[in-house]
Amino acid sequence: MKHVTLAAFCALVMLPLAAFAQDKQVIRFGVDPSYPPFESKAPDGSFTGFDIDLGNAICAQLHQKCVWVEQNFDGMIPALKARKFDAILSAMSATPARREQIDFSHRLYNSSSALIARSGSNLQPTAQALQGKSVGVVQGSTQESYAKAEWAPKNVTVVSYQTQDQIYQDLVTNRLDAAFQAAVQADFGFLKTPQGKGFALVGKPVGDSRVAGDVAIGIRKGDTPMETQINQAIAAIRQDGVYQQVAAKYFNFDIYGD
Repeated sequence: MKHVTLAAFCALVMLPLAAFAQDKQVIRFGVDPSYPPFESKAPDGSFTGFDIDLGNAICAQLHQKCVWVEQNFDGMIPALKARKFDAILSAMSATPARREQIDFSHRLYNSSSALIARSGSNLQPTAQALQGKSVGVVQGSTQESYAKAEWAPKNVTVVSYQTQDQIYQDLVTNRLDAAFQAAVQADFGFLKTPQGKGFALVGKPVGDSRVAGDVAIGIRKGDTPMETQINQAIAAIRQDGVYQQVAAKYFNFDIYGD
């Protein structure tokens, strides 16, 4: 009887604990808050931006809470594999190379890349036009891989930085001739700010599939439950209009793409 009573007592104690754990379910998203309007850090230290709002909408759909874990972009995939967080939601393009390391959700939106330089510089996002020039890119980004493959061998100095903000600082102080990043991020996060005065997008956006395509949520290989519930949530917020409401806060065009 003593063993039965003890077991019953333990079961009663565990019930509220289990319920508490259920109430506190979270999804931990890795984020590099240096890419406005997609993700940035407010003066109070909180995270803000399109990706942040999308993540919170996904969590609300799943009746879970989003927890944002700050991480430099070049360390995102290793940190995901090390279980520092559950998924990556940080303007990450779902490239073939990355798909070899991690899985991805369905598309969140479409992205292309573009070059920023001083207005009137006559630079173009080509190896020929950039010969002898220095171009800033974020470490671990698709833009870094592309620039090192296409431009660096042709006398273009490709300089890698941990954050996009560092690139913009060196661009403004003339330590760089140009910066190469997502076109929307460049427009909203730099050109439409006081810091971006005197700069412009130069040339056409680069449509190469290595630096343009679907942006999605990165998920550990084999984490089918996480992938399934995130995909279901993405479908739901697109169907009920929540996605469109969030997008309208930041963009006056259809960022989702065809």
